[in-house]
Amino acid sequence: MVESSRCGGTALRNLSGEKGKILVVDDEASIRRILQTRLEMIGYSVVTASDGEEALSAFRLLTPDLIVLDVMMPKLDGYGVCQELRKESDVPIIMLTALGDVADRITGLELGADDYMAKPFSPKELEARIACVLKRRSHKSSINTIPNSLIIHVGNLKIDTSKRQIHKNEQRIRLTGVEFSLLELLVNHSGKIFSRGEILQQLWGFVPEMKTDTRVVDVHISRLRTKVESDPNNPEFILTARGSGYFFPRIIDSEQE
Repeated sequence: MVESSRCGGTALRNLSGEKGKILVVDDEASIRRILQTRLEMIGYSVVTASDGEEALSAFRLLTPDLIVLDVMMPKLDGYGVCQELRKESDVPIIMLTALGDVADRITGLELGADDYMAKPFSPKELEARIACVLKRRSHKSSINTIPNSLIIHVGNLKIDTSKRQIHKNEQRIRLTGVEFSLLELLVNHSGKIFSRGEILQQLWGFVPEMKTDTRVVDVHISRLRTKVESDPNNPEFILTARGSGYFFPRIIDSEQE
């Protein structure tokens, strides 16, 4: 059963929190309770669900601004939920995983999640990650150097920084929020090489403590390439500076519409 905000009433009541609506999905009642309490205290409206099927029902009914999604759950696991959500929405997803293998942890990213945290996790760090993702979502990032009204044409791509949309060969390409922000970062600073650590700081708001932390960047770069490149194995837009990081080739011409 979908659980309502503690503010009273049913799950449909009082869901317009000042900071936005968050859906917390976890089969552990203690985790749901702790996160709901903490997030409501800092201004979010929170609804919780205890399994994957409830999560999908709650999302379709309540359209939250962000989902905190556990991986290991009954009925439908977090990977399955993420895969289903990405067929219909680019809602930000932060995955929680108790899996020890880094390769297992990033499976959610490959399915379209925006970020992940390993259990046990710090609620305070999760709150910071949520704030960062929602800030990026609301287009308030300070990294832009090209005016928001600019539409950039490069090769077969048309990038609209105002609408946060991209077209490839006149066809709309669906990007998640973090994928567009990654593309926007590289495009707005075309020709500049960004290390994985710098990308983490710009988009996820934290400094990597271990080399494995930067794997999240590689996964999103790979996903972005599959969507914007004609041949992802031989990219012409999202380029690798071996041993240094990633960059977008310098843009010579762009135009406003």
